[in-house]
Amino acid sequence: MRPLSGKETAARLTGIISTKHQVHAYSVDLTVGKIYSVDPTGQVDFGGNEYSPANRSAIVSYRRRAEDNYEWWDLGRGTYAVIFNEAMKLGENEIAIVEPEDRLLRAGASHPTSWLRGQIAPLETLLFVGALSMLVKQNARIGRLRVFRFDSGAASESSATSSAGQTTAKKDAAKKRGNR
Repeated sequence: MRPLSGKETAARLTGIISTKHQVHAYSVDLTVGKIYSVDPTGQVDFGGNEYSPANRSAIVSYRRRAEDNYEWWDLGRGTYAVIFNEAMKLGENEIAIVEPEDRLLRAGASHPTSWLRGQIAPLETLLFVGALSMLVKQNARIGRLRVFRFDSGAASESSATSSAGQTTAKKDAAKKRGNR
């Protein structure tokens, strides 16, 4: 498995606001598009027949100053659903990880680190605000996406290593039986 460059990762995304600011050596920053409150009545079950997602209500954003081009969300302590501006489409042999941006953590909030596959439009996460209050600006960079590609030789190397390990284990077991 090898990491893709930021440019290679960006090629798998739509909705990027600014490649100059979002694309890094081996990652791409994800930006906030919408924020919703989460109604705590979702449910899950074993078979999926009784699955029900939690309802969401849009949080209203506002301009802090009349001359502002972008709006802000004023969030209290709690959990929110964030819809990123970006959507992703990965190849069959690729996997991505979304992790919180460092500044988000230092501002008193976080979101889970998630592994993703396939096509997801748009990307989303749960935002946990631990601080008493937090302001989030429209298009704020709060997540970081890294994409990895599985090399075709990795599976056969893993299989060969596993087979070699099993052969060694069998030989060790045979020696122990012989020493009894």
